[in-house]
Amino acid sequence: MAGRLRAAVDGGSRGNPGPAAWAVALLGDDGGYVEGHAGAIGRATNNVAEYRALLEALRIAEERGADDVEVRADSELIVRQIQGRYRVRHPSLIPLHAEAARRIRAIPAFRIVHVPREANRDADRLVNRVLDLCERDGGEGTLNLVEVPDAAAGS
Repeated sequence: MAGRLRAAVDGGSRGNPGPAAWAVALLGDDGGYVEGHAGAIGRATNNVAEYRALLEALRIAEERGADDVEVRADSELIVRQIQGRYRVRHPSLIPLHAEAARRIRAIPAFRIVHVPREANRDADRLVNRVLDLCERDGGEGTLNLVEVPDAAAGS
């Protein structure tokens, strides 16, 4: 087994569409926050941003060779579409869903779980941090950040 990856994902836009961002909070075995990845994607809808977050989590899983992946998301639409319970109808979501499905097929053990928004605080915080930074800089440009909490701070 190459490894397990647990992640909480979130996407958001200010306005719908509007300046948008995605976030992936990597979680430890205990469910605690370990590392964050987030980025701005310019102008997009909230659902597009949610899919971009899922795709980034899948990219990270692939990059790290994970063969057991659990993704937590507070977007019922995205979770149900990935589970095959809802159809993907919106033209902007069809290619994103197809890309996610392609990447998921390459993972031997994959689960996506819907969680309440309150249980997705780390990913939500990262999305808002990126959106705040873009707003402060006066644009809808692209921005990527990686956040690794200082392990020494907990000692």
